Amino acid sequence: MVLTDAQWDAIEPLVPKPPRRADGRGRPWRDPRDVLNGVLWILRTGAPWKDLPGRYPPYQTCHRRFQQWFRDGTIERILHGLAQDLYQRGGFDLTESFIDGTFAGAKMGLQRRKGEARQGDQDHGSGRRRWSSSRRGDREFFTT
Repeated sequence: MVLTDAQWDAIEPLVPKPPRRADGRGRPWRDPRDVLNGVLWILRTGAPWKDLPGRYPPYQTCHRRFQQWFRDGTIERILHGLAQDLYQRGGFDLTESFIDGTFAGAKMGLQRRKGEARQGDQDHGSGRRRWSSSRRGDREFFTT
């Protein structure tokens, strides 16, 4: 993911300028546009930070700046700015949208405390409990 010049122009005022020491010493900060491109690549792909391609700044820099920008609200302002820019250019339509439940946790059933009496879970022949799934190891489904 690489921001276009038009996109960068729309959000550049939202990105804080890197601080400089009064004495001018120290290593200069990486270009915020390059860092943001790396952060957006991670957010888009879902890859681990260490897998950030070499065309972006070091992953440590991108991760540290992402944390800083997240804490101070810069990331939220940037994402809103990009969405607003896309909407103004006619490329963002919310009349149809989808929710991805990929990361939604599913409840596996009643959680029992250790040592609690469990009726109906006696062994039956092969050592498995009634209605347990043989493909799921220790996870039990439909235990009666």
